[in-house]
Amino acid sequence: RLDSQVSAGGLPAKLINGGIAGLIGVSCVFPIDLAKTRLQNQQNGSRLYTSMSDCLIKTIRSEGYFGMYRGSAVNLTLVTPEKAIKLAWFFILYLCLWSQVIVTTPMEMLKIQLQDAGRIGKRFKEMEENQYEIDRGQTAQRKLMPETVVPGTAPTKSPTAMQLTRELLKEKGIAGLYKGLGATLLRDVPFSIIYFPLFANLNDLGKRGAEGPAPFYVSFLAGCLAGSTAAVAVNPVDVIKTRIQSMNRGSTEETYSGVTDCISKIMKNEGPSAFLKGAYCRALVIAPLFGIAQVVYFFGVGEYILSFLPGN
Repeated sequence: RLDSQVSAGGLPAKLINGGIAGLIGVSCVFPIDLAKTRLQNQQNGSRLYTSMSDCLIKTIRSEGYFGMYRGSAVNLTLVTPEKAIKLAWFFILYLCLWSQVIVTTPMEMLKIQLQDAGRIGKRFKEMEENQYEIDRGQTAQRKLMPETVVPGTAPTKSPTAMQLTRELLKEKGIAGLYKGLGATLLRDVPFSIIYFPLFANLNDLGKRGAEGPAPFYVSFLAGCLAGSTAAVAVNPVDVIKTRIQSMNRGSTEETYSGVTDCISKIMKNEGPSAFLKGAYCRALVIAPLFGIAQVVYFFGVGEYILSFLPGN
């Protein structure tokens, strides 16, 4: 159980543990998260990728190796408080839930724009090249953010997270950064309800005796299994959140005004299976994230760091 790992460091140590776990986990699995975002944003008639591996291969070919890490800077910057709060939620449940969403929503809002930029740019480029071949005398002009591509010209450089933030604040105010807040809550509350009890019970199965803690590898496996199970269970809401938070669309792609509108249009145009898009990618992202988190907790990294402070 998590409460068996609480030491003298208390909540500060848990916040440090969560932050370190988030940094390590995100660094390891970010390309898979990028593939998840691009697969979830694909609509009928605008499919570029057939699978996670196909998405990653095409991303490397068209955008280079570092194309797989679009949006990683903003995620690595904000994942420390986000994961720290999520993994310390037992102590101040209600406050932590809202605090986490306050950090998570703008973080994912910015990350999704940066991750999906390559898909939008590639899709638009293919459409423009097809049109260019059909009628060489006409060149479609279309304003896209963050990337505009016209045949025969180089693509403009994608904006940074800071540029996107300034543009959102200028055009829509603080609400622009919190688009999809409701969908984020609808995803994260059920995730926590599924993850934490499932992890605690799985971890208890590997305990050494009645009182002894489970070995670190048991905590790792329990975190992976509980995390992937919870991730797949809430994937339909994650698809909705991703679609709502994506600002850029091709001319044939739907836009959404809210959660119910998104559900209705996906059901009508793509069918129920669309809600499972990116599910296995999300499971592959979340499993090591929470497995690593539990190992960091097991070894008490935060407690060890705090032990060097005066008075400890």
